[in-house]
Amino acid sequence: MTSQQHLRTFLEPFLSTSTANALLTTAQAKQLHCQLLRRHGHLPVPAVLLSWKLLIRSYTSHDLFSVSLSCFVQMRRFVEHFNHFVFPSVVKSCAWWMDVGLGECVHGCVVKVGLEGDLYVGNALLSMYSKFGVLCGGGARQSNNASVGMDAELGLRRHVAHVVREKSGAISPSAEEGGRSDESNASLGLNSYEVGRSGKERKIVRSIGTSWFMKRERGNVVGNSVRKIFDVMPARDLVSWNTVIAGNVQSGMYDEALVMVRKMGLENIRPDAFTLSSMLPMCAEYADVVKAKEVHGYAVRHGIHDNVVIGSSLIDVYAKCTRIQDFFSVFNGLPRRDGITWNSMIAACVQNGLSNEGFEFFRCMVKDNLKPGPLSFSSIIPACSHLTSLIFGKQLHGYIVRTGLRDNVFIASSLVDMYAKCGKIEIAKSIFSNMKQHDLVSWTAIIMGCALHGQALDALKLFNEMEVSGVRPSYVSFIAILTACSHSGLVEEARKYYDRMIQEFGITPGVEHYAAMADLLGRAGRLEEAYDFICKMPAEPPGSLWSALLNACRIHKNVELAEKVSDRILAVDPENIGAYIIMSNIYSGARQYKEAATMRVSLRKRGFTKKPACSWIEVRNKLYSFFSGDKSHQSYEKISKALKVLYAQMEKIGYKPDTNEVFQDIEEEQKKELLLNHSERLAIGFGIISTPPGTTIRVIKNIRICMDCHTAIKYMCSIVAREIVIRDNSRFHHFKNGACSCGDYW
Repeated sequence: MTSQQHLRTFLEPFLSTSTANALLTTAQAKQLHCQLLRRHGHLPVPAVLLSWKLLIRSYTSHDLFSVSLSCFVQMRRFVEHFNHFVFPSVVKSCAWWMDVGLGECVHGCVVKVGLEGDLYVGNALLSMYSKFGVLCGGGARQSNNASVGMDAELGLRRHVAHVVREKSGAISPSAEEGGRSDESNASLGLNSYEVGRSGKERKIVRSIGTSWFMKRERGNVVGNSVRKIFDVMPARDLVSWNTVIAGNVQSGMYDEALVMVRKMGLENIRPDAFTLSSMLPMCAEYADVVKAKEVHGYAVRHGIHDNVVIGSSLIDVYAKCTRIQDFFSVFNGLPRRDGITWNSMIAACVQNGLSNEGFEFFRCMVKDNLKPGPLSFSSIIPACSHLTSLIFGKQLHGYIVRTGLRDNVFIASSLVDMYAKCGKIEIAKSIFSNMKQHDLVSWTAIIMGCALHGQALDALKLFNEMEVSGVRPSYVSFIAILTACSHSGLVEEARKYYDRMIQEFGITPGVEHYAAMADLLGRAGRLEEAYDFICKMPAEPPGSLWSALLNACRIHKNVELAEKVSDRILAVDPENIGAYIIMSNIYSGARQYKEAATMRVSLRKRGFTKKPACSWIEVRNKLYSFFSGDKSHQSYEKISKALKVLYAQMEKIGYKPDTNEVFQDIEEEQKKELLLNHSERLAIGFGIISTPPGTTIRVIKNIRICMDCHTAIKYMCSIVAREIVIRDNSRFHHFKNGACSCGDYW
């Protein structure tokens, strides 16, 4: 029997064809693996080489990466020479595990067998190192001599044994020695097939993350490797260029990526859809609509603008550049739309405040027979937060439960955020507690939720639990914890977290951190300290940062400092309407009516108009809006009558309107009339007459609730025996049994 006949006979039970491109099912691979380990000494080399190649490719294609790597280790014991068809699958497995040491060992094996110049192997190595995350710096281990190749052999066996045995229990310790040639060893190696099938590998990789990888400077590990692999490749195709360009973009090295695109053109290689879709995130990062238009124009000129990948990328970049008409035009011009395109459009609408349109696109996607996935829900759920619409949020939550996606960490995190921002912090906590695993996003969402609801102690406890669980706090996590401290007056605790953020975690404070600290110091009455803190900011503080301090000056009636702060605001933001309004109110509160009038005149001269106070309430799945002093609502007479009865009861138990909150120079009775018709009171009155007794009343207000309304609502909730939840422009107030969750500190 010839070698070819022997090969065909051996593979016949496992394959309908013995071609090099065949793939095995997992069951066939398991059988073939056992046969190989039993009979490797009695088979011709071509049969052994093709069989191992099929095994490795098949395991990798079925996402059984640990088994693929263990097969490669075993193959190295039995096969001395092999071709380039084996390595791409092995390298892909290394990339999935995100272990640089493992990847370097395989790279060493490539060098040892002399395949470092092969186009396909080179592209696989480029992709692997790019996926390791950073393409900068130097210091990657050089694999260009025989000693490195020898080290790679031993290192590979040890790395595979460690990763697979210790992390998944999928291979025996003998793998470190190259594997035994008996059936027991085969079964040990093949048991990892069960790990992959059960999905545990994906949990394992999160647990090991990049443990070895993160202990070194990632840029120093992989940067030179990518560049040197690319530079020494004797031939480079479109895949090679695209891999390096995409890697540079993902690493934030946009200038380098643009240089590579230009070099690509000089070598007469035309960018394709993948190249353009890699370049567009650069435009989005810098909100560079000019470059985005250039890429868009190139796509149109070369007839690839209707590609769904390019279309989705263009929608993303135009959304981040707030070019609403442009991303609508791109979407409408696509002849075919896939799930990614719909998700991009939904996210674009929500990001640009078009929440209702986002819901409509979500409905259209479902009608188009596209099943929403985790990204779809993660994109649309924030729209419920923007609209503070519980009815839409609950409908989506029910849909998620029915589709079996409630355990998805991204969706669950979005639900936590949505319920917290819609005033249902207890439901948010329940969802968080029932999550099987927590990532940084879910931790940050629940901490910020507690912060917005004035539950600072819970926020501090959760932050500590997050650290204990091994999740490293991020830039946004510290915004959340500082906000929690700010809303509860925890000055010293905030200082500790602020110092830890800089010294322990190496995070440079941003405008949001400065704003939270300034707001905290201002609320606590430490106005001069807050002023000095802002002045120490390395860059020029923006007007929004000074505005927090200006509002604190209003609360604490510090006219002198308020004038200094307003000057700083108008110096950097001359059109800041809030500064004029707050200063006018500060002067009126200090009975400096001439100065207050001057501020109002300045507003009118510049053509500025004050944003009217507005409140919203949802009743029977419909949203109603109320403006202060507005009598146009169809139920105004009933609302007014109900409020008058309520005010009479309130006055009997001690309520007295605080007319100091009215800054106009008018009669006392007129001031009282204005107070009694503030927008949130009209919304509450409508809620009382429109809902059954005992129903919680939820109101959203576009500006900060005034002190008199805050006092009045405490009386209201006690008299009507209801919980009243008010969300103003900075936090939630839960009024119940005559008290507010903020403890009168807001």
